[in-house]
Amino acid sequence: MRRVKYHDSNINKTFNFLTNNIIIQAHFGTTENAVKTQIWIAVSIYVLVAIIKKRLNIELDLYTILQILSLTLFEKTQLNQLLIKSDHTNKNNITNNQLNLFN
Repeated sequence: MRRVKYHDSNINKTFNFLTNNIIIQAHFGTTENAVKTQIWIAVSIYVLVAIIKKRLNIELDLYTILQILSLTLFEKTQLNQLLIKSDHTNKNNITNNQLNLFN
């Protein structure tokens, strides 16, 4: 576990963030403004994914949704196709001409 401590002097309040990700040790920026921006971006993404989960009535947890989105970031696929489980079986029972490798 890693604890990140941040003190906001404007409101005179200290925030403690706990994380289990100890691999990431560098940020894109280390200035106060850069760190605040990165935190706000992370919170905004989390809220947007939570809204998508609720509106599309997705049963996946937020971590899984974030993983799917990170893998398909540059694909032009609709979110409901990416995140909603669907049956991909061949419903028409059409046989294909592909040879089986292990049978």
